[in-house]
Amino acid sequence: MAHTLFVSDLHLDRARPHIAAAFCSFLQDIADTDALYILGDLFEYWIGDDDPNIGLQSVVDSLRALSSAGVPVHFIHGNRDFLIGQGFEDLTHCKILQEETVVDLYGTPTLIMHGDTLCTDDVAYQRYRSKVRNRWVQKMLLLLSVKQRQRIAQHLREKSIHATQNKPPEIMDVNQDAVIDAMHRHGVRLLIHGHTHRPGIHDFSVSGDACRRIVLGDWYEQGSVLRCTPEAMTLETIKA
Repeated sequence: MAHTLFVSDLHLDRARPHIAAAFCSFLQDIADTDALYILGDLFEYWIGDDDPNIGLQSVVDSLRALSSAGVPVHFIHGNRDFLIGQGFEDLTHCKILQEETVVDLYGTPTLIMHGDTLCTDDVAYQRYRSKVRNRWVQKMLLLLSVKQRQRIAQHLREKSIHATQNKPPEIMDVNQDAVIDAMHRHGVRLLIHGHTHRPGIHDFSVSGDACRRIVLGDWYEQGSVLRCTPEAMTLETIKA
């Protein structure tokens, strides 16, 4: 049966090898899928394609094997792995897409994205994002040594954990006006994203038009995947 799969927010880290192993097993089992879309935060952090990422080579190898078997694998940057570049693309044969991309999902134009740009109520995060996603800032970061970038990444992770603990949960979710604006700009009625770690399927109406927003789950405790066929869309869990 024709089907396309979407995942996001795996946050793969060598400190959680069982999740990386679960993802590799998942990749080995989907050789019959039409396409796999990874909507950001594949890794807990990515400081550049020159980082050896000890303990995660199996993930790179598994992605390359899936791509080489003829399954198109697409990737959109997340807020943790926005430094993934051409080197990663060459290693895995994945295709890096624009941060807002419209795909034809069995006849339905569908907007896919990581989702962090939709959290407009989190003003502090959006200010941070605008800085680190600046291409000149990224070029300067990549001029630093791997060890220097590792220290910066660790500092930012600790800062992010502290900031998240002190923010009201509602401002870390998407803003509905931002959702409607994004869908309107791209002329779609279906949006798929991750980032918020709040999996669900949300149906709503805009000017009388039926719209749907699907949120992917994270892979902290178990796997989460959206399976789309020409007839249905289902959120599934995978035992880790």
